[in-house]
Amino acid sequence: MIRLFCFELDFAGFRFFIEAEHFKSMWISDKRKELTKITTICLVRHGETEWNKTGRLQGRTDIPLNETGLKQAEACGQYLQSLNWDVMAASPLQRAKQTAEVINSFLQLPLFIIDEFIERDFGDAEGMTRKEIISAFPDRNYPNKESRSALEMRIMKGLQTIHERYEGKRVLLITHGGVINTLFEILSDGKLGKQKLKLKNASLSTIRYDNGKWNIIEFNQCSHLAHLNV
Repeated sequence: MIRLFCFELDFAGFRFFIEAEHFKSMWISDKRKELTKITTICLVRHGETEWNKTGRLQGRTDIPLNETGLKQAEACGQYLQSLNWDVMAASPLQRAKQTAEVINSFLQLPLFIIDEFIERDFGDAEGMTRKEIISAFPDRNYPNKESRSALEMRIMKGLQTIHERYEGKRVLLITHGGVINTLFEILSDGKLGKQKLKLKNASLSTIRYDNGKWNIIEFNQCSHLAHLNV
């Protein structure tokens, strides 16, 4: 009787061990699935405006697309419709919203506005050409300009918001040159950014969140614009 009792305890303990190991393996499997959720964001710089064309610093000044910018947005839409996307986000400035709306005429995605990806505020330098800026502000210290730290903070906050809201999804984000250059400078430890390569209007730059970090997939991709000869 004692041996039988002990056997029953051992058997029950063995069964409990097996079940515990089974649930443990299920939990690990679920965690691995969570880790393999890959979030992809394609950042699209807005199409050309007249101020882009004449070399004037735009910042928060709300300038619409010109005719070339509209054609660039159409080229983006035609190219991007061959790929799979889940949602689209855009800066609140009209040059970004117009670009998003033209692209979305091809894709028909849910579209939302995200304030964190508005262009940097360049303060008193907005509306000036490069030559005028150098003359007025030789130290490049523009009055009322958004600080670099504030810019970086809101960009990374916006990135986190998109990842949390659309984890595992493929997101199109229509934004601005200053924002894209700053983000890629951060993610590349300074290897990419404004001082490295001129970011073209309607270019595509892609990042991917995988295994706990953001990875750069491509930067300033412009092959879809080749036929426009801009």
